[in-house]
Amino acid sequence: MSQSLERKNAIECRGITKSFGTVLANDHIDLTVRYGEVLALLGENGSGKTTLMNMLSGIYHPDEGSILIGGKETVIHSPVDAMSLGIGMIYQHFKLVDVFTAMDNIVLGTKEKRLSQKALKDKITGICQSFGLEIDPEKRVYEMSVSEKQTVEILKVLYRGAQILILDEPTAVLTPQETERLFAILRKMKEQGCAIIIITHKLNEVLEISDRVTILRKGKSIDTVQTAQADEKMLTELMVGQAVSLEIERPLIEEKQPILKVVDLTVTRPDGSVAIDDISFEIRRGEILGVAGVAGSGQKELCEAIAGLMKINKGAILYEKENIIGKTPAEIIKMGISMSFVPEDRLGMGLVASMGMVENMLLKTYRNSRGPFVDRRPAREMAENLVDKLGIVTPGVNTPVRLMSGGNVQKVLLGREIESKPNLLITAYPVRGLDIHSSYTIYDLLNEQKKQNVAVIFIGEDLDVLLELSDVIMVLSHGRITGFLDARKATKEQVGLYMTGAVKQEVGA
Repeated sequence: MSQSLERKNAIECRGITKSFGTVLANDHIDLTVRYGEVLALLGENGSGKTTLMNMLSGIYHPDEGSILIGGKETVIHSPVDAMSLGIGMIYQHFKLVDVFTAMDNIVLGTKEKRLSQKALKDKITGICQSFGLEIDPEKRVYEMSVSEKQTVEILKVLYRGAQILILDEPTAVLTPQETERLFAILRKMKEQGCAIIIITHKLNEVLEISDRVTILRKGKSIDTVQTAQADEKMLTELMVGQAVSLEIERPLIEEKQPILKVVDLTVTRPDGSVAIDDISFEIRRGEILGVAGVAGSGQKELCEAIAGLMKINKGAILYEKENIIGKTPAEIIKMGISMSFVPEDRLGMGLVASMGMVENMLLKTYRNSRGPFVDRRPAREMAENLVDKLGIVTPGVNTPVRLMSGGNVQKVLLGREIESKPNLLITAYPVRGLDIHSSYTIYDLLNEQKKQNVAVIFIGEDLDVLLELSDVIMVLSHGRITGFLDARKATKEQVGLYMTGAVKQEVGA
């Protein structure tokens, strides 16, 4: 790419406004990204980041304002238009056909799929060499790691001629080593003159990879700053509009008593594959056990096995020395075990989208009613208490939760489980996709549970948070435990190596 192209503005958004009914998602936003730079886009949940990027990728069309690509005003009617203008969007949740090879996915939907296999392979190899990418074109997607799948997504847009790339939370499920490889690729693309927009909530990554940062707040563009002149505190205050403490408390609880012991547990998925492979561990009251692992390492199945939602092939789950295998989920909840699992679709588990907060509280409390009628008052009181305590933004406790933002839905989900006063709280991905302010509210909630002698199993994606919040980190790789680490002494790099299975402890030693 020529030096003259590198100096040009790749994208200019001028006064972009977009409404959905009465909700003003983007309010006269200005944004500029240049060829040969990485621009980070920051903002709390609901700040308008996704809406703005969806207009650049052709999914939405602005109500007001103009978009200039390479200095020329244009109208982007569809994703096909966006790609023809050299804009490629790489989503957090990959859009690949699992049974196809990398090469099949890369050329899918293009006319060039008619070329010979050798010609296609040579072209893909040439792109890989130009940008420092590594992939086997003939490898099938279901055999790939998360990092390899992401590489295929990047290749898909580069193959179609993209010079402007938008990456949405690209490191959410990567190990530190995989993140470093991705950043090396992005730097190479930047050297080749590409314009890159990266959306992430990880401020340390923003400071590492970006040249400039644009901050959105409540649908408005607040400021654009040079990364070299910024720090985490400054960026947080710009996002939130006030000072926010970035410290995670780790209270020390003495004389912790064991509450749950898992012994030689093996669980298979419905398709017959092994999800949990002969694992053993224990957790104590007043302890936070962090669970680290790349996506699909058995975290979901471990949660569901303890909660009574999965068939157990072998082993024992001892809660207060009683084996709970064979008990129903309702019996396990009554014993004092509560689970809050936040899937990729936040409404996919635990909450009914069409119901309000009160009805969703009733899903947990209705069994406590006496007589033939359900008493709604405790559920309403619980809902109103959570609104005040967690700062949940909602028109009312009877408003369907599907109308809430993702962050508020997660507060409802986790808050409901905490209000049930469990002895053991299993929480998986509680801050998935949340902004920094909401995330720290959740961390404070978990530490409050710890102070009340509740045992917490915390499954997370951010290794920095796992190291700060947890007492012990258990690492899973392909359904097996590869190590236990003291969170006060471990490093991200150590955890990352255990996550890949490259290093293993003698578990139980």
